[in-house]
Amino acid sequence: MQFTATQIAQLIQGTVVGNAHASVSSFGKIEEATEQQLSFLANPKYEEHLYTSKASVVIINQSLQLKQPVTPTLITVPDAYAAFAKLLQFYQSLQQPTAQGVEEHAVVHPSVQLPAKHYVGAFTYISEKVILGDGCVIYPNVFIGKNVQLGNHVTLHPGVVIYHGCVVGNHVTIHAGAVIGADGFGFAPQADGSYEKVPQIGNVIIEDHVEIGANTCIDRATIGSTVVKKGVKLDNLIQIAHNAEVGSHTVIAAQAGISGSTKLGTGCVIGGQAGIVGHIQLAPGSKINAQSGVTKTIKTPNTSLTGTPASDFTTNLRLQAQVRNLPKLEARIKQLEDAISQLLNNRQ
Repeated sequence: MQFTATQIAQLIQGTVVGNAHASVSSFGKIEEATEQQLSFLANPKYEEHLYTSKASVVIINQSLQLKQPVTPTLITVPDAYAAFAKLLQFYQSLQQPTAQGVEEHAVVHPSVQLPAKHYVGAFTYISEKVILGDGCVIYPNVFIGKNVQLGNHVTLHPGVVIYHGCVVGNHVTIHAGAVIGADGFGFAPQADGSYEKVPQIGNVIIEDHVEIGANTCIDRATIGSTVVKKGVKLDNLIQIAHNAEVGSHTVIAAQAGISGSTKLGTGCVIGGQAGIVGHIQLAPGSKINAQSGVTKTIKTPNTSLTGTPASDFTTNLRLQAQVRNLPKLEARIKQLEDAISQLLNNRQ
């Protein structure tokens, strides 16, 4: 499928600079793109590649001041990254399954009322009393437990498991292998040193416009609900424990872990492999650097933390700089000690 620069500009409300009839049929990175490919430039670090790029069309920021002539046709927009993301979303929508209905070997319980528009892939199992919203796309090998509710336009990729009683909102995407609603990690220690399992009778609630990465696990609550609020974006391989609450429009990178009953405020940013202990709260806008360990409640909004235990980001960087200088400081102290020793010897 081919698109001209004019058609692309209309989709992203951009301005064409150059050949408006230049056409593209695929995407390419600015440093690798070839003819008939569309690319974009948002990061100034890659500007040098614009002047040698073989791409047919490149999307750039309106604010970019060209240092030399370029070969590709340009489309200028206020935000090249956002515009390119919009194009990719449009392209992805064209790749959605065109098939409708239930494929052979899928099992849908007779109590389930299928909406007007739906797709259920082969070897998927949909249990009794499940509610499916309109436009759901459920790929093969998905399991949906009893009394699960899916909103409109939910996409479940292969291998997703949603345990009984969980609720998923509208326009939610859950990627391959994710598990929603498995038991929370609850075991009561006994007098003899053994552990007795605490039944996990709550559920998971995922609100609208959430995206959940591959192999991420969100545990059901002991009682009540584990809640992922509107607009949250979760990377692959994340663990969210029972009764946790993830505030709206929070983003969490891969391999991070949120312990039980912890509450993240709106708009938090959690780096990869960060760990957050249980029963604390993070104020709105909290930013946790990768591999940091948060052990205490953060009360001040928009605080940036790093390290283990996590501390103020700027202070921690200064401490790291001082640690690197310790060998020099040790040498200076040794010189001072030698000088003082010499002075004392001279007085004697």
